[in-house]
Amino acid sequence: QVQLVESGGGLVQAGGSLRLSCAASGDTFSRFAMGWFRQAPGKEREFVGTISAMGGVTYYADSVKGRFTISRDNAKQMVSLQMNSLKPEDTAIYYCAARTDRTARTSVQYEYWGQGTQVTVSS
Repeated sequence: QVQLVESGGGLVQAGGSLRLSCAASGDTFSRFAMGWFRQAPGKEREFVGTISAMGGVTYYADSVKGRFTISRDNAKQMVSLQMNSLKPEDTAIYYCAARTDRTARTSVQYEYWGQGTQVTVSS
C-alpha cells in the first residue's frame, strides 16, 4: 500500500507555470510507476502523463506534450509535474496515482490515488 498527497495547485494566468508535487508514504516508492491525471467539471478523468518506477521512461498525453514534464525523486519519495505555458483548458483537479511495476495510460490500471489538487488557469 502507498498513500499519496498532492500539493502545489493554485490560480495562475494563461502562459504561466505551476509545479505540482505528490508525496508518497508507505510501501517502497521505487516499486511503483506513477501517473498524473486530471478531471475538469463535467468531464471524464483523463490521462496527463506517467513515469516509470526508476524514472527512465515517460509518456504524455498529446494535449500536454512539450509543455508538461514529469520527474521523480525516489530518495525523497516524490513525483512532480512541471506545467509550463498553461492554458485555460488545463483547468482541472489534478491527481497523482500509483501502480505496481510498469507505466500505464488509463486510470483503471492504477491502484492508488491521491485526493487531488485544484489548478485554475485564467485567461
